[in-house]
Amino acid sequence: MRSVAVLAFDGMSPFHLSVPCLVLGDPWGDGRYDVRVCAEEPGSLRTNAGFGITVEHGLSVMETADVVILPSWEPSRTPSSVLLTAIRQAHARGAVVLGLCIGAYLVAASGIADGREVVTHWRWAADLQARHPDLAVRADVLWSDLGDVMTSAGTASSLDCCLHLVRTQYGVEAAEARARDLVIAPHRSGSQAQYIPVPVPPDPGDDVIEKAMVWARARLDQPVSLDEWASAVALSRRTFTRQFRARTGSSGQAWLLQQRLDRARLLLETTDHPVERVATASGFGSSAALRHHFHAVLGTTPQRHRQDFAPA
Repeated sequence: MRSVAVLAFDGMSPFHLSVPCLVLGDPWGDGRYDVRVCAEEPGSLRTNAGFGITVEHGLSVMETADVVILPSWEPSRTPSSVLLTAIRQAHARGAVVLGLCIGAYLVAASGIADGREVVTHWRWAADLQARHPDLAVRADVLWSDLGDVMTSAGTASSLDCCLHLVRTQYGVEAAEARARDLVIAPHRSGSQAQYIPVPVPPDPGDDVIEKAMVWARARLDQPVSLDEWASAVALSRRTFTRQFRARTGSSGQAWLLQQRLDRARLLLETTDHPVERVATASGFGSSAALRHHFHAVLGTTPQRHRQDFAPA
């Protein structure tokens, strides 16, 4: 079980606070995370929704937490030296720090991501960049994972980022199980655009790109050419490519690669199939191709991934 410290503050949004508690908390009884909400001054706190909350723990829980989550912040508020020191010390000790939405302001102010990139909500990106010119502030993606620091865009992408943490620490099967419990998408790539002009068509029944996704997922073990994929939903290649990017913020090839990788990761975690068989079942064709993409995208090997996420 990993311990998680989630920061609350007076006047915060209860939705932002609930995201990590819901995704990482233990209402499902799987015992993976011990989540504790903390505040610089424990006790009764207001929310911006018109009701209050009571926080029992102080910042001392950050001293032993494996994960520290900063779910939001108020950009006009200057964080105290006590809070910033607690964040820095937790990070230096080896805790993974997540700055969700405008919690990226605290990540930036603490200095733990100096010289690197952070993601925040597109509305606040220019302001954060102006305050911290040493950072590369991104407003074009959903979330970013630097290994020791993760940051995300708006509220919905905070769910994605927390699920990514579960996937990273416990594997694809655990993340998909939690996504099913929450009835949310099991995976949205961090590289997906924050703002997609036409996310869904007026009539969901006319969503040809969703139909194309279902068609491709059913054939992950087979070669899928772009022309064949477009023809399956009666579109030209050019129209399909344009509509797929407008619908998802990603190219069809990039989306398909991520689906294949997720299939391979799940098979490695839940079966004892040889790597060559996993490669074939996930559409990579050969173990060499699978190893190449694992290294390029995940920075590891299929065998190491299996070792890391093998059932206890």
